[in-house]
Amino acid sequence: MKKNQKKSIAVLGLGKFGKSLAAALYEMGADVLIADYREDVVRECAAQATVAVTADLENEEEVNALGLKDMDVVVSAMGSNLAASIMCVAVAKEQGVPLVIAKARTQRVAAILKKVGADRVIDPEAESGRRSARVLMSSSVVDFFEVDGNLEIMEIEPKEDWIGKNLVQLNLRKRFGTNVIAIKQEGEKWHYVDPSQELQEKCRLLVAVQNKDAHLFAHKFNT
Repeated sequence: MKKNQKKSIAVLGLGKFGKSLAAALYEMGADVLIADYREDVVRECAAQATVAVTADLENEEEVNALGLKDMDVVVSAMGSNLAASIMCVAVAKEQGVPLVIAKARTQRVAAILKKVGADRVIDPEAESGRRSARVLMSSSVVDFFEVDGNLEIMEIEPKEDWIGKNLVQLNLRKRFGTNVIAIKQEGEKWHYVDPSQELQEKCRLLVAVQNKDAHLFAHKFNT
């Protein structure tokens, strides 16, 4: 996927986590495909999705018909239906989806989903839909969490054109509305950043941004 193209993400299963994830992704500008076996739930969520489909996610033919091969990411957001989760993960991998993520509430279920092809397994008790959306929407956002209702912290990889420049030259506070809290070089621990230090390849930055500016930051950072 090129940086100027929208990400295409399928969210399969519209429980509390799936709804939150799909809505956040759509708000952030992704092309979102949603699917669930409950027609009323699909109808309820359709306004916050690009494509909304009612489908039996345990049925291989119906899952195949979703066209998952066109997705950048597929998220199996079902925690209580293991058969449907296995089917969605298996079909997505067979169709060549680059990143397949599955929801699991126990380590046993997580191990099963990894065996059938899940690239990553998430615990909905520890990871909100919006948090997952922030990470999925950017290839450079490694992690994200909310400090409170006003501040968000993101672990990011610097943009290519930042390499070889220091924070004074980049002026990230003015350009992106964010403050750099710390830096970590490959194989090292986090430490405070020297504003005159040039950024190197494979380093990571810990940045803080206010919630009200987070969407604008994500848009500027990914373009």
